[in-house]
Amino acid sequence: MPVAKVHRIAARSPDDVSGIAAAIAAGRIEPGGVLAVLGKTEGNGLVNDFSRGLATSSLIALFRRYLPVDIADRICLVMSGGTEGAMAPHWVVFERGEGESGASPALAIGRAHTDALPFEQLGRLGEVEQVAAGVRAAMRDAGIANANDVHFVQIKCPLLSAQRLAEVDARGGSVATRDTLRSMGLSRAASALGAAVALGEIDAACVSDADIGANWDLWSGRASTSAGIELTNHEIVVLGMSAQCSGPLTIDHAVMRDAIDIEPVREALSRLGLSSSGQLNAADRQRLVAVLGKAEASHDGRLRGNRHTMLDDSDISSTRHARAFVCGALAGLVGHAEIYVSGGAEHQGPDGGGPVALIVNRG
Repeated sequence: MPVAKVHRIAARSPDDVSGIAAAIAAGRIEPGGVLAVLGKTEGNGLVNDFSRGLATSSLIALFRRYLPVDIADRICLVMSGGTEGAMAPHWVVFERGEGESGASPALAIGRAHTDALPFEQLGRLGEVEQVAAGVRAAMRDAGIANANDVHFVQIKCPLLSAQRLAEVDARGGSVATRDTLRSMGLSRAASALGAAVALGEIDAACVSDADIGANWDLWSGRASTSAGIELTNHEIVVLGMSAQCSGPLTIDHAVMRDAIDIEPVREALSRLGLSSSGQLNAADRQRLVAVLGKAEASHDGRLRGNRHTMLDDSDISSTRHARAFVCGALAGLVGHAEIYVSGGAEHQGPDGGGPVALIVNRG
């Protein structure tokens, strides 16, 4: 029976894969079972963030040392740039093996790679449809039949660059935007809506091109999307519970209504058997394997009635402010800052909020 394993490993720099290599050498990680790696890297998280590409290259080189190239290249590498504030750079390695013992249902992991996205479809319904099909494929890979059993969908999606815009122009096509930074938000938005369609959170017939990156009433409570220049397709990782899997790990999720709404997260921790009063104690922190979340500055410039300036700062992108702010709020609850918080939560939770997934060892 499939058994999911999750390893959270510190990184000293975007190319520091020594912790993963050490875990492989010690037999804690079997390279052939690795399905995905999520990484928080200390770049700016914007179009020109070199840290994502550096991290991706380093991980590819690492796994190619142990695996045939075609197998190594199937590992989903989802790099999220930006560790503002005290967010700790780290890797979260998702592995699937086989075992005969352990509780069931248990954490299940699935993955999928879409075909390359025609850049004319980025931020449009074509991207929504492609991602929806990819999420369904990842659910099948995870052994999850019921969408209600999915607790988190992590998607890495492409963006537009000057070179990619030139390719579209050369073939006489059109794009949703010529602003490369805005293309990141539109790609994240369309990908999130694709996940929402696949999970039955919204009806595909209710989504139009005009809704993407604009209609904040449409959102997913379980999607996390991150755009990057290092790929042209979508890499999709689905996390949920499945009776076809066994093992010690379990997962739940919460939806923050705004950037300081930690009570739903506290309730999810309680459902997972961790202390729900105050900050997690040392023993419970050991059982909390990973925290995965999204962050977004509310579009009305307000947080519970008070004005915030995240949208008005011309020096620092609002996504960078939001990542640091939400990580701080979650860190105060769980007792550490090695938390995967990705910025840019278009259609990922209600405006100004976002989904949070918690993976726990039942012990």
